[in-house]
Amino acid sequence: MKLKLSDGINAARKSGELQPFIQAVPYFRWLNLRAERLGDELITTMPYQDMLIGNPVLPALHGGVTGALLESAAMISLIGAMEEPILPRIINITVEYLRPGRAEDSFATGIVTKQGRRVANVRAMAWQGDRAKLIATASAHFMMT
Repeated sequence: MKLKLSDGINAARKSGELQPFIQAVPYFRWLNLRAERLGDELITTMPYQDMLIGNPVLPALHGGVTGALLESAAMISLIGAMEEPILPRIINITVEYLRPGRAEDSFATGIVTKQGRRVANVRAMAWQGDRAKLIATASAHFMMT
């Protein structure tokens, strides 16, 4: 079922569940993202798919896919923390790749470090299997207006 983005955000705000928002974003659907709230934290899951491999020799996830997971998790975490049902727009993102992502499910979360009226800063972390062994981190800035 295809939702309009505004309907997905409003449904997420009403229910506290972010899956309606995720289903309203075509790229999130294409990556098959899921979000689950664990206490105060939102964990974004990107299930493994063969199409995500960038280096078939290792095999390793494409770096762009890892960056997309981090940006998506940052946005999902920010929307989960917001009072207003608006869609933040990415200003910039800096990704630090720490180790290759393997051919398995990946997880990420974002921590809102500052949320102002115009700009929000979010730190995101991605891992596979062992959360203590991050595959990448990111610092993202979003426009809130």
